[in-house]
Amino acid sequence: MNRTKPKPDTALLSNLIGGDMKAYEGIFLKYYPNLCAYARQFVSEGNAENIVQDLMLWIWENRRMLSRDMNLSAYLFRAVRNRCIVSINHQDMQRRVFGSLREEIVAQIENYDFPVIEEMKSDIDKAIEELPETYREAFVMSRFHKKTYTDIAEKLNVSAKTVDYRIQQSLKILRDRLKKFL
Repeated sequence: MNRTKPKPDTALLSNLIGGDMKAYEGIFLKYYPNLCAYARQFVSEGNAENIVQDLMLWIWENRRMLSRDMNLSAYLFRAVRNRCIVSINHQDMQRRVFGSLREEIVAQIENYDFPVIEEMKSDIDKAIEELPETYREAFVMSRFHKKTYTDIAEKLNVSAKTVDYRIQQSLKILRDRLKKFL
């Protein structure tokens, strides 16, 4: 059996910077499983895979900015860790914002009578219906059907980042349209 010895990272990196797709594939195959396993220490499995896939895509798209003498392994693991931290911070901020909005709405509901609650429910339903269709789909699946961003992305055939963007935009629109209740 004729097995070729894997290229060292310096050769792979140099070839990657030159635009060699085989070098990119070699880096991807060599590091992807370990980077996913490392990311899963910080975030969920689906989020870990998205983070690593985004990083690998970034590596290819920005290969000319890389240094030929850098430690590729250290760079990749550090980049995954940093991206995980950003993801955790983003999720934490979302939880705080949603928690705060929920508390405000609950407090206001407790202070209103039934006709106002009905008006609010009607306004919420109308505001959701008026969202752009792609935003509404992602928002409804996330908030009402409790689907993960990864599940939604698969169903809509888009990336998890696109799903995140659509839900964030939906929330901005809803906050603006429902500000009289906040």
